[in-house]
Amino acid sequence: MQLSKNSDIKLFSEGVVNVVPGYGKAGEALVHHPDVDKVAFTGSTKVGRMIQQGSSAVNLKRVTLELGGKSPNIVLADSDLDYAVQTSHFGLFFNMGQCCCAASRTYVEDSIYDEFVERSAERAKKRIVGNPFDLNTEQGPQVDKKQLDKIVRLIKSGCDQGATLVAGGDRVDGPGYFVQPTVFANVEDHMEISREEIFGPVQQLARFKNLDEVIKRANDSDYGLAAAIFSKNIDKVNYLVQGLRAGTVWVNTYNAFGAQVPFGGYKMSGHGRENSEYALRNYTEVKSVITRVQQKSS
Repeated sequence: MQLSKNSDIKLFSEGVVNVVPGYGKAGEALVHHPDVDKVAFTGSTKVGRMIQQGSSAVNLKRVTLELGGKSPNIVLADSDLDYAVQTSHFGLFFNMGQCCCAASRTYVEDSIYDEFVERSAERAKKRIVGNPFDLNTEQGPQVDKKQLDKIVRLIKSGCDQGATLVAGGDRVDGPGYFVQPTVFANVEDHMEISREEIFGPVQQLARFKNLDEVIKRANDSDYGLAAAIFSKNIDKVNYLVQGLRAGTVWVNTYNAFGAQVPFGGYKMSGHGRENSEYALRNYTEVKSVITRVQQKSS
């Protein structure tokens, strides 16, 4: 792979990097091939399980998995409300909600809950949906019809199970796989929209009263990829950080990444880490060499 057509500088030797597109067959062959020692996968938990199982059938491959998420986003009453609303909006709606670490479960402290819901609904209604090649567009289409149908089904389930729809709620009329920016209030933890990864532009807002309650509820998930906290109180932030079971916890920000910062999940969000020295450990082996030194005779 060269820097340019006219450059002799190569980032990698020929054959080191290969792009092999496919619909699962190429990946399945790699997982089951005895000459492949390491597989890294980013995608759904369902496929991650298949890779984990298949990789042990031939040669006990080393496997790292970055899978799904249902990330809790905790907003305390002392936070900057305008900033928290806007950043929470970005944390969920980024990439049409098709993001493994999307802030899909937002827990808002009781005293500011109603105002947060109102402002979040207003922001969602102003979101510009349309041609992704238009620089003014904020939200393009979903990846395909199958994903669009799943999102619409889950929106319906939210309505059927008693959540309050305050913005959006359907696909956008016309061609393409577009979904209205959707916000639910009064979401309860048992609801399907609160349990299942929607992977779409659907924000769920729930209220909480105290820190221990929200820690318990935030951790009550099969996933543990990321979490976020919005607060000006560092003691409360530290208390929450220590209690949350998530591979990444953002404080007063969201989707902030760095090559030096490890990224990966707990529980069904996978294992292993991307980025940093922690990622490199998954691609190396340790060899111990012990040599007897000849003793000098007396």
